Amino acid sequence: MTRLQTPTPDAPVLIVGGGLAGLTAAHLLHRAGVAFHLLEARDRLGGRILTADGFDLGPSWFWPDEQPDMRALVTSLGLATVAQNTEGDVIFQRMSQEAPQRYRGMRQAPQSMRIVGGSGAMIAAMASGLPRTSLQLGARITHVARADPLVEVGFIDAAGAECRLAGAQVLLALPPRLLDATVAFSPALEEATARRWRKTPTWMAPHAKLFALYERPFWREAGLSGTAQSLVGPLVEIHDATTASGKAALFGFLGMPARQRAVAGRDSLVAAAVRQLAELFGPDAGAPQATLLKDWAADPLTATPDDQEATGHPAPSGAPWVPGDWQGRIALIGSETSRTEPGYLAGAVEAAGRAVAEILTGPMACAARQPSLDIRGTKP
Repeated sequence: MTRLQTPTPDAPVLIVGGGLAGLTAAHLLHRAGVAFHLLEARDRLGGRILTADGFDLGPSWFWPDEQPDMRALVTSLGLATVAQNTEGDVIFQRMSQEAPQRYRGMRQAPQSMRIVGGSGAMIAAMASGLPRTSLQLGARITHVARADPLVEVGFIDAAGAECRLAGAQVLLALPPRLLDATVAFSPALEEATARRWRKTPTWMAPHAKLFALYERPFWREAGLSGTAQSLVGPLVEIHDATTASGKAALFGFLGMPARQRAVAGRDSLVAAAVRQLAELFGPDAGAPQATLLKDWAADPLTATPDDQEATGHPAPSGAPWVPGDWQGRIALIGSETSRTEPGYLAGAVEAAGRAVAEILTGPMACAARQPSLDIRGTKP
């Protein structure tokens, strides 16, 4: 079954991806009175931002003094922030045959901040101010094609139907590597462009994040910050994840490669991590009330086969992500494409803000300021 979705003659902006970048673009466009329609493959908004009971299974930190766009967005949404706890000593685990070493902690500069309620509070705040009819969940994009003067986006909707939607411009709020692996372009991208997208590391994709939840932050009572580094594993970097409301937790990144994690299985990984936490922070750490684990490499809407091995952090670049025939028709706005903060929350905000600014000052500015999209469905 094919369901054809057609826009009004003055087509709005189409946004593909409902993570931080896509929602920031939607938020800014809506505030400027510009019509848009957002397609999100998941059954939720947020993308790599995933908050469970106040704990961020995806990204959590930002640095307001160095990331003014992010600071401005958080402030405009009326969200409170809390500093990442670094008070107390840190632990370093060098070898399994020797006891972990305790060192005096150092004041963090610049200070890492978290949003009260988790990063998901930012997603909820932006989504609450957008028209529901402009947000479409369960829509997995399959192709992008030129249909001059418009751009057509093909996708599978939540009911499994093949759909098409056209717009004057398309903002692609997905990682470049994921776009290259899952979306067909007609006409095809230049090989140099496709190769660049494919080689750009996807932020968070190779990683797994584990939380251990406790009744109280007992490590603080012992003069520890909750920060630890380990050359033994399975957790290689550990931090205090206690929420502003007092829910106590430690979180850590699993250091083993994604394929090894898949073979080990969740139960084995969690058990090994809890044993390690007990070695580092004492017996209380060996009895968490609950655990949370998110392996982003196992998420097909985030990671590709190329993300099964960590390949470093995306680097900032001023080179255009969309040269040639596609320039001016589509724009990449995922965090990886930021010119200043690729691979961070602030990168998604910067990239989206820059693309929206170009729309608001470009040739389609007047045409874009139209009522919300009128979608009409037909069956062949």
